[in-house]
Order: sequence, then C-alpha cells, then structure tokens
Amino acid sequence: MGAPARSLRNNGLSIAFGVLFLAALAGQALAGHAEFNEEQSSHGLPGIGLGSYLMSSQFAVDVVENWRSEYLQFFLYVYATVWLLQLGSPESKPAERMGDETDPEQEVGRWSRRRSPPSARARGARRKLFSVSLGLVMGTIFLASWGVQAWSGWSAYNYQQVEQHHRASVGFAEYLTSGDFWSRTSQNWQSEFLAVGSMAVFSVYLRQRGSPESKPVGAPHSATEESG
Repeated sequence: MGAPARSLRNNGLSIAFGVLFLAALAGQALAGHAEFNEEQSSHGLPGIGLGSYLMSSQFAVDVVENWRSEYLQFFLYVYATVWLLQLGSPESKPAERMGDETDPEQEVGRWSRRRSPPSARARGARRKLFSVSLGLVMGTIFLASWGVQAWSGWSAYNYQQVEQHHRASVGFAEYLTSGDFWSRTSQNWQSEFLAVGSMAVFSVYLRQRGSPESKPVGAPHSATEESG
C-alpha cells in the first residue's frame, strides 16, 4: 500500500466527516440564500447574491448557533465522564477509576512510556495544561462560537427590525436579554443532551459490531469501559 492510500486509510474518519461537513455547509448556504431572498421579496426588498449572503450576519448566525451547541455537548461530556458513571456503558469508566486517576494510571511523569507525548513526560504547568487540554479546547470553541452567535445574531436581528419591520434597532446588551437570543441559544441544547444521555444508556443494552462506541457483541450488559 502506497503512502497516499495509507494516509487515506489511517485518516478515513476525519476525512469522511470533513467532506460531509463541507457538503452540508454548501447545502445550507444554497438553501439559506434562497430562503433569505424569498423573505426579502415578501417584504418588497431586493435580493442579494450568494457571495453577499455568505458574508452576511444571517448566514453566520445560522452556522455558528449549531457549532455552539455541539461543542457544548462535547465540553460537558469530556468533563462529566471524569466524575459521573454509567454502569455497563463503553463511554463510562468503572467505579474504581472515578475522578482524575493516579499518575501511573494516566502514564505521566516517570510512569510515561517511550512513545508518550513529550508534554506527558514534562513537569509542572506544561503537563497540567496538557492533561486538561481537550476540555479547554472544546470549552474555548464553545465560548468563541457563542460570542460570534451573539454578535452576528444581534446584527441579523437589527437588520430584520429596521429593514423588514421598520422598527428601531436595539443595543447589544438589550439583544442579549431578548427572546431571539435565548431562543437561538437554547433551541438545540435539549436535543444534544437527550442524544448524549440516550447514547450512554442504549450502549449498555444494544450493540454495533466492530464499532468502538459499542461493547463487543458478547460482552455482558454490566461490562463497563469495554469497546468492540
């Protein structure tokens, strides 16, 4: 197997989801552009080109409001699974490993292996930062996308207020207390929490052969932290 084929095989999951992401984003852009121009026409306003729509606050807020909820889901799950357990789920640790775990269990410092990341062998702040880096990155992306959602949502809201409804615009602080902002903020959270919680429970009793998100088909229901 040549290097390009080996690279595709070894990175197939990220490549596949990257392609799906770009395809879905393109579909959202085309559908959103058509919907936006229909809304413009219904208010007697001129439509805009696809390029202008892609640079608009309306497109930005529609994109990032979903990113915000997804990264919140991962941020909470990364931290929740440190301390919370689900007996029988491959997504949960066994009860005896609840918490941050010991240095030998985490293979850090003098317990690190030859191929461990350099940061796992380091001392002090570097190792501590690396040990929580996944949650920090997920949380940072969540907060950044929430900020972009707030700013672009405020701009889109004021455009609708002024251009479509002939009403006065609102300040940023006032928008942050509005129903529009909190509707955009919370509308996906309930589905994300339901999906994650149900996955943790379904994976106790159901199987998907060959998937690391599932236990082996023959594993007992009570088996925890096993994957197949």
